[in-house]
Amino acid sequence: MHLPIYQADAFTSKVFGGNPAAVCPLDEWLPDDLMQSIAEENNLSETAFFVKEGDHYALRWFTPVAEVDLCGHATLATAHIMYTELGHTAPELAFDTRSGMLKVKKLDQGYSMNFPTDPLTPVETPAEITDGLKLTPQETFRGKTDYLVVIDSQEQLETLQPDFRALAQGKVRGTIVTAPGNEVDFVSRCFYPQYGIDEDPVTGSAHTTLTPYWSERLDKKQLSAQQLSARKGELTCIDHGDRTELIGQAVTYLRGEINI
Repeated sequence: MHLPIYQADAFTSKVFGGNPAAVCPLDEWLPDDLMQSIAEENNLSETAFFVKEGDHYALRWFTPVAEVDLCGHATLATAHIMYTELGHTAPELAFDTRSGMLKVKKLDQGYSMNFPTDPLTPVETPAEITDGLKLTPQETFRGKTDYLVVIDSQEQLETLQPDFRALAQGKVRGTIVTAPGNEVDFVSRCFYPQYGIDEDPVTGSAHTTLTPYWSERLDKKQLSAQQLSARKGELTCIDHGDRTELIGQAVTYLRGEINI
């Protein structure tokens, strides 16, 4: 069996930046274990698979170890590949996913994605956070899938050297750490050792958690953001209440074929 595969760097305007995702267009679904094996072989934070269903597309995302409910950068990469490599011209794409219907619009520069907002609940900081980050945060929240940890400064965020074994003890998808930005509204880093990704380069879904926090704290609806992994990524985030709009760019890195 031969399958097309693409790889795009998301939330960046240049290759080797942002977060790489593999994109696999399918005529029909493969067995789940085969899609998981492909994602493991790709060894990227996400591999996206999509199938046309009527007037929209079904979209699924796999890390090297598990399928996930929501992935922003792989959705952005998928839309980018559909527009730039597969000839799609409609102004908007609709994806049916585990997180409901997600829509992506092509802009003059980049793409706009509309995702459900992840509401936050304040919590006591668990031991795996203080042990894993080796600090006491200003505040800790629990979203639907992640902890959100607020610390003092961008400099403190940049110098974090987490203990991933400790962080992996959390009964969550992962840990988002954030601080005020020096040149943007806020910065973050995201850690997902529970899903085989110690540090994710740029995490779109995390910004559905970050956006409502910073929107309220800074009293503004449109925010500029950077994720400060080694590859770095840039996003514009817009708070629409129960929905979050994420705007970013993507660039194609690879066109190829899977032989299985």
